[in-house]
Amino acid sequence: MIFSWQFIPTLVFVLVLLCWFAFAAVFFLRKQPQPAPEQKRERGSIPGVVLQMVAYAVVWALRRQPFSPIASFNRSAEIVVAILTVMTAVVSVGIVMGAVRTLGKEWSITARLLEGHQLATQGPYRFVRHPIYTGMLGMLLAAGLAYSYWWAIVAATVIFFAGTIIRVRIEEKLLREQFGQEFEVYAQRVPAMLPGVY
Repeated sequence: MIFSWQFIPTLVFVLVLLCWFAFAAVFFLRKQPQPAPEQKRERGSIPGVVLQMVAYAVVWALRRQPFSPIASFNRSAEIVVAILTVMTAVVSVGIVMGAVRTLGKEWSITARLLEGHQLATQGPYRFVRHPIYTGMLGMLLAAGLAYSYWWAIVAATVIFFAGTIIRVRIEEKLLREQFGQEFEVYAQRVPAMLPGVY
């Protein structure tokens, strides 16, 4: 059987979709750790969560012609974009899995502190302070590259960062209150979400 180059966008879409199922499974099918008493919850992060969900909705709702490349490339460029798209999705799932495993019972959709809360600095938290958001951004970009238009990716990324900044500020306010200088030293050493960028 001769491989058809026109099959590449379809293959990329299927692989990215499988990564999305794995991404969802990290949160919904994970083993629930023993709950700990909640010390403080900050619901001000909810608008950030909503904006991040809107960003995902943008790339999934604004779809280009099914199973077509994001732009007219020569064959080599199309292969490079396809490989980068799939690698972004796979690495993003890995980052999120590592971050959720590191947090354990401390993971939550909205910002909160538990009794005995520990400052996460291991696993992916050695490289960025908010690796789950790094992984979420990667999944957003991979979905956009596999399914949507370039301008929708740009719009979704702007919306995503607006929501992420809200969440980061709220979460880090709680962490500063709880850990003080320990968090400040960590924050000066480790970037928020993207090494060398943010």
